[in-house]
Amino acid sequence: MASPTETTPTPPSASPDQALLEALRSRAPGAFEQLVRTHGGRLLAVARRLLGNEEDARDAVQETFMNAYRSIDRFEGGSLLSTWLHRIAVNVSLMKLRTRKRKPEESLDHLLPAFKDDGHFAERFESGSEPADVRLSRIEEQAAVRAAIDQLPGHYRTVLLLRDIEGIDTRDVAEQLGITANAVKLRLHRARQALRTLLAPRLGRTDR
Repeated sequence: MASPTETTPTPPSASPDQALLEALRSRAPGAFEQLVRTHGGRLLAVARRLLGNEEDARDAVQETFMNAYRSIDRFEGGSLLSTWLHRIAVNVSLMKLRTRKRKPEESLDHLLPAFKDDGHFAERFESGSEPADVRLSRIEEQAAVRAAIDQLPGHYRTVLLLRDIEGIDTRDVAEQLGITANAVKLRLHRARQALRTLLAPRLGRTDR
């Protein structure tokens, strides 16, 4: 028999994420609208970064939610609902990029660091080994950074956005783009170098 001071523990309530997931699975009224209100803004930002076009981005978000709604019963809850939606939005956006008119891969040579005859960089930028996402977070004029990223050729821009902005690991980026992990690393390295060149007037540089 329990003593008077003992209390029966109450089971923990479901998290908001879990509650919304259960409501979606049961097709509860208003659940889908809540999903859109909760996650729509973030997903639209992801699609805008990848597609660079407002109309395409909105179409991608709409398709993301429809795909999620159709496959909600297959979502096992192994990750956050937001993480799962982010993955769908990235895949939808990449598919839209693939269906656009293909152009020959553009060269980055004019944006890569130049070398002197002795093998040293013709220009040395501050904190050159710093990842692009860390470097970008310290730039006040975000509009200028966005414009610089948009100047990168599509193949390099996409890899930079997926790795440094969206935070997707190399192996997953390679799988999503249908290329090798080494190709992802090479494109990312070259994209970061090119971005540094474009941002040089704002980041500051020292010549050797």
